[in-house]
Amino acid sequence: MSQKPILLWYRNDLRSHDHEPLNQALKTGAVVIPVYCFDSRWLQNTSFGFSKMGVFRAKFLLESVANLRQTLRDLGSDLIIRQGLPENVIAQLAITLNVSALYYHQEVTAEEKLVETELNKALSQHQISTQGFWGSTLYHPEDLPWAIAEIPEVFTSYRKPVEKSSRVRPTLPTPDALPPLPNSLNLDLGTLPSLEEWGLEHPRSDPRAVLFFRGGEKAGLQRIQDYIWQGNHLEHYKKTRNQMLGADGSSKFSPWLTFGCLSPRLIHEEVQNYESERIKNESTYWLIFELMWRDYFRFICAKHGNKIFYASGLQGLSLPWKQDWKQFERWQQGITGFPLVDANMRELSTTGFMSNRGRQNVASFLTKNLGMDWRMGAEWFESCLIDYDPCSNWGNWNYLAGVGNDGRGFRYFNIAKQSQEYDPKGQYVKHWLPELAHVPPTKIHQPWKLLAVEQKRFGVQMGVDYPLPMVDLSESMQMNRHIYEITKS
Repeated sequence: MSQKPILLWYRNDLRSHDHEPLNQALKTGAVVIPVYCFDSRWLQNTSFGFSKMGVFRAKFLLESVANLRQTLRDLGSDLIIRQGLPENVIAQLAITLNVSALYYHQEVTAEEKLVETELNKALSQHQISTQGFWGSTLYHPEDLPWAIAEIPEVFTSYRKPVEKSSRVRPTLPTPDALPPLPNSLNLDLGTLPSLEEWGLEHPRSDPRAVLFFRGGEKAGLQRIQDYIWQGNHLEHYKKTRNQMLGADGSSKFSPWLTFGCLSPRLIHEEVQNYESERIKNESTYWLIFELMWRDYFRFICAKHGNKIFYASGLQGLSLPWKQDWKQFERWQQGITGFPLVDANMRELSTTGFMSNRGRQNVASFLTKNLGMDWRMGAEWFESCLIDYDPCSNWGNWNYLAGVGNDGRGFRYFNIAKQSQEYDPKGQYVKHWLPELAHVPPTKIHQPWKLLAVEQKRFGVQMGVDYPLPMVDLSESMQMNRHIYEITKS
């Protein structure tokens, strides 16, 4: 039995189930000391001046760490909580406690990897070993048909070989109990910070929000029960996943996946159980399909490193992006004059969430209609989204800006067509744009065409109560397509 304890560093893996660092640490027989450090850099601004972590994600994170601490206490242990720079704070704690090793889950993007590198360097000087584990994806990289450096640049070319020849590893068991933290260590457990300490106000709960997201493994497991088993919504997932209204059109698992409150392998097993006990169909497959997209973006980040953050993206395509702040602020605030775009942007700023369908449309509008620097949009999402994940967020923005993993190139979402297809009665638009509440469904998506007499009848004065369109959709798209094609050629 090891005489020295092992420090277990929690990061974006705030759970007790399917947790390899925890399982491996317990196997050594050593005392396991769990720790979490809130990185002070999260309270800084992005390069374009937005808050790096907005209030919705901050609240979800605090709830998730609080739930993890309670879970560990229920199992007989506890969680040390610290704030600062993890590469300094964790290193000092490991040295002070005279641990033999540090176990943790690895990350793939630049800021997180830098922390790992600096921490490993500091601990090696004190003969403290470090061991990183992979645990954020459905498929383990060792089980893929290629090495990370050889992963295909198009998703379909990645997906088909993986589905054919790779397997999803089974989840690791959740421990029944954990060894208590020794009194002899005289540990200062630390306290959970508050939003007020971080200079953030508690977000107001809005009854229009699609779902009340509460952080933590317990809430994530309950969401699985509610969505898959009690509500039986998985049966229709493929048909309903693009709905923008309502809690159960899509799974809404993403915030819990982001912070590792849920393991993607656990979701996979729940889907398999559902297929065995109830039904196996296109919808059950499609939920796994979406998890594979999440995997893909993470593996692409591991392959390409910082390229995903460059203006030229993964393709190295140097387009003449604009940085027009007046236009960008109209997009931010949801006052572009295009109801589908505006409704989604107001939902984002009010609740910290937006449907995947909405994200595709507003990103397309920003880049393909306004010709705006896509990184501004990516950073605004980073600031606002409760489920912000650097790989998925920046990977998707690369994709939608035409500089990422997309064989089609200039991928354009026709706002008018999308509005009719995904909100034909205007229910979503009216949900978030009360100024258009009385406009009939046949006119709701093109309110600028309302005659003066109709504006009076429906209680909306265009250009006063609701803005006129910023651009002509067709002309602006054609102009930006022309720029794209010239640049690419």
